[in-house]
Amino acid sequence: MVGERLECTTFAKLISDGALEIGDGYRAKNEELGGAGLICLRAGHVTDTHIDFDGVERFHTELEPRVRSKLAKAGDAVITTKGNSTGRTTFVSPTMPPFVYSPHLSYWRSLDPDRIEGGFLRYWCRGSEFRTQLLGLKSSTDMAPYLSLVDQKRLEITLPPVPEQRAIAHILGTLDDKIELNRRMNETLETIARALFKSWFVDFLPVRSKQRARTQTGDPVRAKVKGRLPAGRQAIPGLPKSIADLFPDSFEDSELGEIPAGWKAGALGDIAEHPRRGVQPDEIEPSMPYIALEHMPRRCIALSEWSTADGLESNKFGFKKGEILFGKLRPYFHKVGVAPLDGVCSTDIVVVAPKTEKWFGFVLGRVSSDTFVDYTNAGSTGTKMPRTSWSEMARYPVVIPPENLAEAFTALIRPSVDRIIASIHEGRTLAALRDTLLPKLISGELRVRDAPLLLASKA
Repeated sequence: MVGERLECTTFAKLISDGALEIGDGYRAKNEELGGAGLICLRAGHVTDTHIDFDGVERFHTELEPRVRSKLAKAGDAVITTKGNSTGRTTFVSPTMPPFVYSPHLSYWRSLDPDRIEGGFLRYWCRGSEFRTQLLGLKSSTDMAPYLSLVDQKRLEITLPPVPEQRAIAHILGTLDDKIELNRRMNETLETIARALFKSWFVDFLPVRSKQRARTQTGDPVRAKVKGRLPAGRQAIPGLPKSIADLFPDSFEDSELGEIPAGWKAGALGDIAEHPRRGVQPDEIEPSMPYIALEHMPRRCIALSEWSTADGLESNKFGFKKGEILFGKLRPYFHKVGVAPLDGVCSTDIVVVAPKTEKWFGFVLGRVSSDTFVDYTNAGSTGTKMPRTSWSEMARYPVVIPPENLAEAFTALIRPSVDRIIASIHEGRTLAALRDTLLPKLISGELRVRDAPLLLASKA
C-alpha cells in the first residue's frame, strides 16, 4: 500500500494498549452440562465457514453467572487451538445464539475500533501473515499441535489504516454474507422437505402416547378419515385438491400395523438400489471430484465440500449427480446427502439411487430420517468402527405409497433439491472469489478501490 501508513505491531502491544482482548474458554465439568442454559461451544463445532450448533451441549441455567465471563460477543474472531484442527477460524455473527467458549477455542476481540477493526481480524487470521506464524508455532512442540495464549500474544500483525481495514472487511464480508445466506436458505428448504415427508408418509402412524399426539401435525390421511378437507386450516395449508385426492380416506391392517388403504408393506430395497460402480485408481482422472466422509456434514443433505481424486491409491465408488450418499462407517454420525455433481467417493459411503425418478423424494426422505439412521446404527457390525451395509439398509421395512403419490412428492421437492445444489455451486464460486481477493487485499497488492472492478469482472 504505497503512500499509506502501515502499523507493524504485536498482539501483546495491542493488548497492553487496550485495543485488543484475547482469551480462551471455560473448562466445563461433566456435571455442569446437560441443562437448558447457555450453549457450551466445543472446537468440533467450529468450521472454516461457520459455527455448527447441531448437537451442542448446554450448561445448567443456574451456572450462567459463573460462565458469563467466557461468553462470546458479536464480532469475535474464533480460533481452534489444539489438535490437528488447530488454526480453524470463523467469527461470531449477531444472529448466533449466546454461547460460552470451551478450552480448545480462543477468541480475539477488538476493544478499540479506531485502532483495529474486528471484521479485519476475521480475515487477517485467514491470511498468509497469520498462517505462516501459525505453522511455526504449531510445529514448535513434539506434542499435539497447540496454540497457547502466550503464543498468541507473540503474533505480529500489520495493520493498514482503519478506513482501509473497514473497507476490506466490508468487501470480503459481503461475499461471506451471501455464502451464509445460501447456507441458511438450504437449511430452510431441507427443513420444509423433511416436514412434508413426515406429514405425508410418517404421521399416519397410530398415536400411541400423549407426547406423540402433541407433536403430530395432522397428515392428509387422518384428515380425510376425520372428514376434514386437507386444504383446510386443520390440515396441510395450501395442499391442492389434485394432490389431496391421491390420499385414501381409510386404513387397513398389514404386517407393519395399520397403514393407509391401498399402500403396502415392503422394504427399502423394493424402491431403491445401490449402483455398485467400482472404480480402480488408474481409471480415475486426477481432476475428478472426490467425496470422503470428512467432506460430509452431519444431518444435512447439502454436500458443499469435496476435493479432487489426485493421489488416490485405492478403489472407489462412482456416483452421479442427484444420487444419495450415505456414510456407512459409524452411521450414527448421520452423514447423508445428495451428490451435487458426478464423481467418486470413499468405499465407506453407500451410493443409493431410487429405482425410478418417481421415487427420488420418498427415498431421500426415508434414508435421511432419524429412524433410518437409528436402524442402520443398531444393525452395524464392528465395535470400534461400526459399519452398516447396503444389504442391511435394503431390508429396512417401509410403508410404500402408490407410485403416483410418490411421484407427486418428488415433483414437489425436486425444485428445492435443485435449488440447494445450485446454491452449493454458487457458494463455492463466491468462496473462490473471496479466497482470491483475501491475500491481495490483506497484503495491499490489490487496493480496496480496485476490488469492485475485479468483482464485476468475475460476476
